[in-house]
Amino acid sequence: MVDSPALPKPVQPGGIPVLVGGRGKERTPALAARYAQEFNTPFASAPDAAVLFERVREACRAVDRDPADLVLSSALVLCVGADDAQLARRAAAIGRDVDELVANGVAGSPAQAVDTLGRFAEAGATRVYLQVLDLADLDHLDLVAEQVAPQLG
Repeated sequence: MVDSPALPKPVQPGGIPVLVGGRGKERTPALAARYAQEFNTPFASAPDAAVLFERVREACRAVDRDPADLVLSSALVLCVGADDAQLARRAAAIGRDVDELVANGVAGSPAQAVDTLGRFAEAGATRVYLQVLDLADLDHLDLVAEQVAPQLG
């Protein structure tokens, strides 16, 4: 072809952003520092995420990369209820235990969810992916949109 406009144009200049995730102690941080635009800690606690984020920052410094250039993120299961009964119903619907969800996800009351997200921000996360497991429960999303999201900065 001659004079082809090649539409649509690429969305990202420079190619597709690379996201590296995991809990590796050496190779994963090194790969993230060298190649990634984002590093993700999948389903880790806030204290564990803080340790993983620091390993990636150290790996960035080792290759003369500014650690601030890298997005640091976490992925967590979301399960929020307006009261204990609603939370228990939502946890049961996804086959999970309430106490386990509260310990390992963004779960509990809206206030607990905000507190959990704050702990991840303090750990260094600049982005959090919330895994919604019951896609039919749109009221869940409404609750999070109305009572959790407005409290986030």
